[in-house]
Amino acid sequence: MVKQKGGTYIAEALVREKIPYVFGVCGHGTVGLIDCLYDVRDEVEMISPRHEQTAVHMADAYFRVSHKVAATLTSTGPGSCNQIMGLAVAQTDSSAILSITANVPTQQFNRAPFQELTMHHQADFNSVIRPVVKRSFQPSRVEMLPLMIRQACATMTTGRPGPVNLDIPYNLFQEEAELEPEVAGSAFGTRRPGASPEDISQTVDWLIAAERPVLFVGHGMALSEGGPELTELAQRLSVPVISSPNGMGTIDMEDPLSLGFIGRNGAYQANQAGRHSDFVLAVGARFDDRSASSWRPGYSWNFPKTRLVHVDLDHAELTRNYTPDLAVLADARTFLRQVLAELDARGIQKTPRLQDWLEQIAGWRQEWEAFVAPGFTAHQTPIRPERIVADCQKVLPHDAILSFDAGIHHNWFMQFWKARGPQNMLNSWGYSGMGFGPSAILGAKLAAPDRVCVSICGDGGFTMVPHVLCTAVEYNIPVVWVVWNNFAWGAIRDLQYGYFEGREYGTAFYQGPNAEPYNPDFAAWARASGVAGFTVTRSEDFAATLEEAVKLGRPALIDVHVDANIRPPATGSWTLPPLQPKEPAFGAAWQPE
Repeated sequence: MVKQKGGTYIAEALVREKIPYVFGVCGHGTVGLIDCLYDVRDEVEMISPRHEQTAVHMADAYFRVSHKVAATLTSTGPGSCNQIMGLAVAQTDSSAILSITANVPTQQFNRAPFQELTMHHQADFNSVIRPVVKRSFQPSRVEMLPLMIRQACATMTTGRPGPVNLDIPYNLFQEEAELEPEVAGSAFGTRRPGASPEDISQTVDWLIAAERPVLFVGHGMALSEGGPELTELAQRLSVPVISSPNGMGTIDMEDPLSLGFIGRNGAYQANQAGRHSDFVLAVGARFDDRSASSWRPGYSWNFPKTRLVHVDLDHAELTRNYTPDLAVLADARTFLRQVLAELDARGIQKTPRLQDWLEQIAGWRQEWEAFVAPGFTAHQTPIRPERIVADCQKVLPHDAILSFDAGIHHNWFMQFWKARGPQNMLNSWGYSGMGFGPSAILGAKLAAPDRVCVSICGDGGFTMVPHVLCTAVEYNIPVVWVVWNNFAWGAIRDLQYGYFEGREYGTAFYQGPNAEPYNPDFAAWARASGVAGFTVTRSEDFAATLEEAVKLGRPALIDVHVDANIRPPATGSWTLPPLQPKEPAFGAAWQPE
């Protein structure tokens, strides 16, 4: 037992848990802990962005790329509240983050001191943060820190990963007690539950018997690092693979068995395969509305007519939207290894099969590629969106990491980007938080300093977090931002055009009595911050500019003027009840089979 400050114990616990970064913004509530972090600065680096939301997005991306946990640090009151959206994104996309928040000192509980929430409970920040974390812990004495830190680290990394919160009254940072170091609680990747032998045998029986099977994989596949096993299974049995955005790259998307994303903005062949399949093996994937065409039968899937085995580490996802024929609570990689072992035991090796099914899918793919091909080669001003996707694919290395905000630019990349490996495409998918992409790319670069990191971000999303420029310069984080400048909240503007006969209001960026399109000069903004800034208005110039920005080896921004009136061709459906949903732009109006 050693008598020490609570802040010293926390700092040393971060070292024991192998947490290399604290992304935090200082405040009066945290100075007592920051002073203790000074003593471990060689092992735990504190990086201070200019906004707490960005701190959380950085920690989120750091985990997605490295599968190692980072911490965040925010001060009492508003600073901690500023991280709520970022934590919601991390929770819905399964990123483990240790969120340390300061609260008012215990000596002042329930006296309504500066920045205390007291309406229903003293120091009641837990009620604010509870919906966006797996659990919020609030120690009231220094002696409570060891157990709570261990439990917090175990909670965030066990099962489906997610953020946890330590809400610590700031007197505990400087008060002392006799404390014994707890053993490390972090357990990500070490506790991998598997399926029962009976479930494995049944799955393999159905998989072999199916005439039109597909695999559907999501973020759980990337988190489990099961890409090699997925590729081996798909290739051994010639089963095509459909991916959610967070599952993209777990099989090389240049592989002919990779069909891409499914849903409204999915690839035509993916939606066709999904709805015509007779057996779906879904592993680590959620059937959310955007990957299931809002659950409309016959648009992406045809459950319950199609047999479904659903495998996930989170029991809440099993039966949430579809009732599977077999629900399996298991880690994705462990499950696939069990399936492969069962195939080995049965002597089933790689052999040509499912030729009719694969030829049918190849025909759908050919139809789709012929339909979209002209946009990928056309040069025009403003630039066609497809050109941006094509040139990024041409210029960037196969292991480049791309991050995305919510918006029309993301729809284009979901539909056409071919991720060559896992953790190459960082999406704000579950909660769709704007500001994620421009912020997350900073954390991604810290996690993978030798890889090219590019944020494809909307003009709206970037202007929510322009201070990321400052952080990149301060800490010499050489990332590239490609600002998709279409002078509008483009995705919502498109909804107005589609559902309300073009009654556009509040979605375009205009200036003056003549309603001229307006945005700041993003390149000049970048240069003013110390970032290399470029403006591209001709499609012929984008590829070379991107190549130059990447080669600079320092923060760079490219302002790309993109045509707002070219929309991704919907191949599935998405509903906004009670509005009548639109039919796909490509392919016949689909009906349940």
